[in-house]
Amino acid sequence: MSFKPASWPRKLRSQEWFGGTGRDQIYHRGWMKNQGFPHDMFDGRPVIGVLNTWSELTPCNAHLRDLAERVKNGVYEAGGFPVEVPVFSAAESSFRPTAMMFRNLAAMAVEEAMRGQPMDGAVLLVGCDKTTPSLLMGAASTDLPSIVVTGGPMLNGYFRGERVGSGTHLWKFSEAVKAGEMSADDFLEAEASMSRSPGSCNTMGTASTMASMAEALGMALSGNAAIPAVDSRRRMMAQLSGRRIVEMVKDDLKPSDILTKPAFENAIRTNGAIGGSTNAVIHLLAIAGRVGVDLTLDDWDRCGRDIATIVNLMPSGAYLMEEFFYAGGLPVVLKHLCEAGLLYKDALTVSGAPIWDEVREAVNHNPDVILPVDRALTQQGGIAVLKGNLAPNGAVIKPSAASPHLLKHRGRAVVFDDIDHYKARIGDDALDVDETCVLVLKNCGPRGYPGMAEVGNMGLPPKVLKKGVTDMVRISDARMSGTAYGTVILHTSPEAATGGPLAVVRDGDMIEIDVEARRLHLDISEAELAARLAEWSPPPDQPESGYAWLHQTYVQGADTGADLDFLRGCRGAPVGRDSH
Repeated sequence: MSFKPASWPRKLRSQEWFGGTGRDQIYHRGWMKNQGFPHDMFDGRPVIGVLNTWSELTPCNAHLRDLAERVKNGVYEAGGFPVEVPVFSAAESSFRPTAMMFRNLAAMAVEEAMRGQPMDGAVLLVGCDKTTPSLLMGAASTDLPSIVVTGGPMLNGYFRGERVGSGTHLWKFSEAVKAGEMSADDFLEAEASMSRSPGSCNTMGTASTMASMAEALGMALSGNAAIPAVDSRRRMMAQLSGRRIVEMVKDDLKPSDILTKPAFENAIRTNGAIGGSTNAVIHLLAIAGRVGVDLTLDDWDRCGRDIATIVNLMPSGAYLMEEFFYAGGLPVVLKHLCEAGLLYKDALTVSGAPIWDEVREAVNHNPDVILPVDRALTQQGGIAVLKGNLAPNGAVIKPSAASPHLLKHRGRAVVFDDIDHYKARIGDDALDVDETCVLVLKNCGPRGYPGMAEVGNMGLPPKVLKKGVTDMVRISDARMSGTAYGTVILHTSPEAATGGPLAVVRDGDMIEIDVEARRLHLDISEAELAARLAEWSPPPDQPESGYAWLHQTYVQGADTGADLDFLRGCRGAPVGRDSH
């Protein structure tokens, strides 16, 4: 039985390629038919790009080929024509110098794949830290109907009866080895328990945070964020999303309809409630910049400041993503925030319904995992934005992962000029450092590393660890893994490589932090600071590739999302005319 294109309310974008009997249309259709597609697949069905970030070098996403098939089943069921399209996949665990350097390249590639090919809508099949924001950025730039399907977290890890959180216990065990509390052999044995199933980090690291952000923004179906990768309901979610994108194309429901300022404020508040990664700051700023929403660090501080962290997950708490899903997942958190008057209930989602309609029936099945507010991990969670003469444009800290006694602190700076300098000095017993000092790492920002690597959670000096100390204040222009913890001040902006004040901090300078007052201060006079900055000269750029040059030339600061300046803004997806 032939499909009837008249059921669609308007001519689809893909019909510029496939519709009609002209030479150009026959050219496009004819080549596609070499895969065995019947002729009626081209007679007006919406073409859905299944943008797949599967890669064996992106371990979080290595199971996405199966999910892609489930998505395609759903698209077919709803009367669409799915086409799987591999797109750039940047893995945090394998890309050097850092996957963050390639987030913008991936977003650019996705944007052009969507703009230049016959797609009416897209399913964004993502998982690892940078794949979720990069595909959302590309979709925001083209503004084609799009829906997110994440790969889901891996199952809990266990080592000798203890829950092992991916990333979180890597840092914990590594420090224990340096402190002489754990043997290297035990560390190797623990390795096997850290990643025992497909999926992304099982902590509330950046991957699970960004899955939660996609759901809180309204760009994924309700319940998507927490389903474990190997759970059959993850496959069902993929299939339902495939069905839904066809209806979104029919309704012309676009990212710009969903990614509004209220949606971003909802996501910021949600990040506070889940104890989400600091990396969400930089990614949401970048996504907002692509869709044209004016989102700033001040919005992060304003919206997140008084949000209680109620999700008891590592690295801030005790449990892992598997328990979060069994407890009811993100819909429970969103319901709580809605009932507390903290979310815009009418914010639109990809379901076509407002967010409140999606979560009003959610039930908390485990109040030890999703805590009541009176037992919150912290009453003021979220991301705190610090400013002062050391960070005129802002720096961020995650209070729920920090040591309370260090949230107001004054200490002597121990300075590392870059990550190599840190590695060379940190293990030296002659290093003049104790637990009251402030470790300062320079030249690890968007331009400086380059790419802004996850090195901000510097390991402590062994001589301090051996005293039983597990945390110190650390300040850098770098990022840190969402699985990490500690009193770590990140994203200091302007960064050192562009002449920010961080560049001129010296060993022995006194630094004051006051998270409650949102203050980060280098205790020298204005005249001394001005004189040091006047003497400063930038480190030489040494790009190793064409893209590295492009990145270092055009990347913006962390305070605006570290996107390339010429990529900000929604450019849409005009249909290109060819000359075949």
